[in-house]
Amino acid sequence: MRLDIITIFPRMFDCVFSESMMRIAREKGLIDLRVHDLRSWTGDKHRKVDDIPYGGGYGMVMKPEPFYKAVLVVGESDNLDDIRSRSRIILFTPRGRVLNQGLVEEFAREDRIIMLCGRYEGIDERVHEHIATDEVSIGDFVLSGGEVPAMVLTEAVIRLIPGVLGGEESLAEESFTEGLLEYPHYTRPAEFVGWRVPDVLLSGHHAEIAKWRRKKRLEATLLKRPDLLEKAKLSNQDKKLLEEIKTGVEKEAGFQDPGKLI
Repeated sequence: MRLDIITIFPRMFDCVFSESMMRIAREKGLIDLRVHDLRSWTGDKHRKVDDIPYGGGYGMVMKPEPFYKAVLVVGESDNLDDIRSRSRIILFTPRGRVLNQGLVEEFAREDRIIMLCGRYEGIDERVHEHIATDEVSIGDFVLSGGEVPAMVLTEAVIRLIPGVLGGEESLAEESFTEGLLEYPHYTRPAEFVGWRVPDVLLSGHHAEIAKWRRKKRLEATLLKRPDLLEKAKLSNQDKKLLEEIKTGVEKEAGFQDPGKLI
């Protein structure tokens, strides 16, 4: 997979992309990750990428020309439609689709991703309309630019590439896979300042451990992110476990009537 990031602050990525999983993925040749300075495609001595907005208003707006030229060079074609047909060109914006695991998995199936990082008051609407193929937001909050979202998306996508983590079987049990949160993890010592590891994990009974972990995933999702259960892939056994969890929680909370929880 090749990922290109276009930004006016390329050095922001140096530390993030030279450590841990990012570095390993690049060294193994599993990804071709490149960061480009948008100012390289400006046409004036001041390397200006923004201008005042038409119609007046606060702040500066990023110009369309540098983004257009950058995408043509990075996409290795003089035809923008050709680049758009074989690449996902992602523009980070508050009005975009909110990033979730499903969207990450969709992007991870692509061969080419180009990310556009905005700054200032915004980006000329023509970049949204004619250059980007996707608009993405990482949440309902305000950031100063698209660089942090680009880092978030890059890590989320790269970790799904086979060979990056070195243990693909673990991906199946991570948070948000199947729409559920992850189960609790424990390691040695078995007891620490009076806090014990659950006995089932010390039993060596793999079937019981698997059942405990599944139940804990359901419990964590019910109590912390019940909204996820609406779309989760639940088996009949999962539904039975959920009923047990609800009953137990209601008794502990002193509820007299069943069905107080979702």
